[in-house]
Amino acid sequence: MRAEALKGHLDGILLAVLEPGPGHGYAIMEALRVRSGGQVDLPTGTVYPALHRLERAGLVQASWSEAGGRRRRVYELTPAGRRALDTERTTWQDFSAAVSALLHPAPAAVTSP
Repeated sequence: MRAEALKGHLDGILLAVLEPGPGHGYAIMEALRVRSGGQVDLPTGTVYPALHRLERAGLVQASWSEAGGRRRRVYELTPAGRRALDTERTTWQDFSAAVSALLHPAPAAVTSP
């Protein structure tokens, strides 16, 4: 799935991936792939700018950690990020229900003889 298909939903998806706990960029990208059954495989050029945008908005916070002699940034949800995720979920449920209703065939009209 291309990043363009996720426009408007990427922030919520990233917040959801971070809900279980902190993660570094490549772990977040792997979680996107695994949780989507391989359908969402986004490049670093899409994920990192989105994470930085979420950080500037106060929805995630980042800190440096070191593992195996390598430094990496670890991202985690803030309380505001958790609230934003709840809002994203509600918005998605409403949007998804409306689009599903439109995409499914309308029931045949009943006519009188």
